[in-house]
Amino acid sequence: MNLGVILGCFSRASLFRNKATVYLCRSLSDVPISSGGSQPSHEEEKPRRTRRAPGKASVLLFPGQGSQYVGMGKGLLKYGNVKEMFAVAEKVLGYDLLSLCLNGPEKDLMKTVHCQPAVFVCSLAAVERLNHENPAAIESCVSAAGFSVGEFAALVFSGAMNFAEALFAVKVRAEAMQKASDLVSSGMLSVIGRPQAKYKYACVQAREHCLSRGIQEPVCAIANYLFPDGRVIAGHKEALDFLQNRSRELNFMRTRLLPVSGAFHTALMETAVEPLGDVLRKIEVRRPEISVHSNVDGKRYMHDKHVRDQLTKQLVSPVKWEQTLHEIYERAQGQEFPHTYEVGPGTQLGSTLQKCNMKAFKNYTHVDVVLPQD
Repeated sequence: MNLGVILGCFSRASLFRNKATVYLCRSLSDVPISSGGSQPSHEEEKPRRTRRAPGKASVLLFPGQGSQYVGMGKGLLKYGNVKEMFAVAEKVLGYDLLSLCLNGPEKDLMKTVHCQPAVFVCSLAAVERLNHENPAAIESCVSAAGFSVGEFAALVFSGAMNFAEALFAVKVRAEAMQKASDLVSSGMLSVIGRPQAKYKYACVQAREHCLSRGIQEPVCAIANYLFPDGRVIAGHKEALDFLQNRSRELNFMRTRLLPVSGAFHTALMETAVEPLGDVLRKIEVRRPEISVHSNVDGKRYMHDKHVRDQLTKQLVSPVKWEQTLHEIYERAQGQEFPHTYEVGPGTQLGSTLQKCNMKAFKNYTHVDVVLPQD
C-alpha cells in the first residue's frame, strides 16, 4: 500500500494533532528559535508559552527498540485515544499490532519490523495514561527526547508530526533497517568499561582485525553513547567477536551482545537512508511546539527541514544520549530540576539518567505500558 492510499484512508487520524487531548492541544515552548535556524516561510509565527519555573516543568523521555516485551499495552485501551491509535495502526501496518503486543509470539515482536512500530504506539499510549492520571505533567511539559525510534514518538507528542504519518514513516524505517541488516552479518555490543578504556581505538583495532581476515570495508564504531563509560558498539560480527575476546586488555568490564538484527546507527545502515528520506519528504513535518532534542547531536530541532535531515542522518550516526541528557538538564547550581517521565516500555532511560545526573533522577517517574493488576 502506498503513502497516498495510506493517508487517504486516515483523515480521521488527524485527531491526534487537532483533538484537545494530550499531545494534540499544546501551546508553544518558551524556547525561541535561534537566529541560526531558518524558519520555513509557509509556517506562521505562533505565540510562545509562558515560561515555567524549572521545578514546575516536566520532561518526557521516549524509549527505543529493545524495550519491547509481550504483554505491553494491557489495560491501556480505556485511556483517551488508545483504542483508535491501535485501530489506525492495524490499517497502516497491515496486521493486528495490539494482538502482537499483548500476546506475541515473542519471536515476532522482537523483529525490527514489528518492535519499532510497537514501541512507538505503546509509548504514545503511555502518554494517554499519563494525561489521565496526571494532566499537569502534560500541560507543563517543556522538553522531550526519544531514543532512536523513540524520537518519532517525541515528535508526535510535540505536534511536529501527525500520528498516522509518523507511524507510516516508522514502518518504512523499520523495513529499510531490516533489509540493511540482512545484507551482512552484524550486530551490537553493549560495553561497560573502566575509565581508562579507549572505545574508539578499540574499534580501530577491531576493524584492522577484520581486514586481516579478508573483510572489505569493515565497520566497527560507537553506535550509542549511554552514560559515562557506557557505550554500545556496532559493526560486523567478526569485529564484535574480536572485542569480546579481547575485553580484558581493552579495559572492558562487561560486554553483552544485544538481541537485535543489525548494526544500527552505523554506516551499515546506509541503504536505509534513502527510503526514510523519501517518506519524510512526503509527509507533513512542522516545527515542534516544545523543545525536542535530536539524537545526532543532542540539540533542539529548529524547523521542519532540520527534523527531516536529522532523522535520516540518525540512521548512520551514533545516538548521543548522554550528551542529550546533559543538554536537557544542564542548569545553574541550586536551580531546581524538572519532573521527568519515561513514557513507554522499560526503564532503561531512567537508568541512564541515574548514571548521568543523580539529582535529575530524583524527580523521575516511569509511566508503564501495563496497568498493575488489582
